[in-house]
Amino acid sequence: MQALYDQIQVYLNMEEEISFKEFSEYYRKVVAELGDVHETLDEEMVWKSLFIVENVMNNAEGRASQAKGSESKKYAKMAQRLQLWAKNLAARLGEAGYTEEDISERFNQMLEEGAPTEAK
Repeated sequence: MQALYDQIQVYLNMEEEISFKEFSEYYRKVVAELGDVHETLDEEMVWKSLFIVENVMNNAEGRASQAKGSESKKYAKMAQRLQLWAKNLAARLGEAGYTEEDISERFNQMLEEGAPTEAK
């Protein structure tokens, strides 16, 4: 999951959008990895997994509304499937005592971690 987390940080800081093909491949890697390791994730990896899922899901929803035809439907289906993972991972954090406010605050920190630092 760490490699997927590192990659989402790269994507979030890119100026241009990635292609449907690259987006779809990344989505498939995320879903496959979650399927393999979700039961063994430690708390830190649950945070990172939820961050990945939320960002890909939100991006897929946005692309679904902008794309046309079959691509739009594919993006919508990706977002729909990721909602289940988001609920699962958020529930695990809730069981660990975190609130929605905690999650929002941590996501803001995670976004800042991946932000490029300005040269001085």
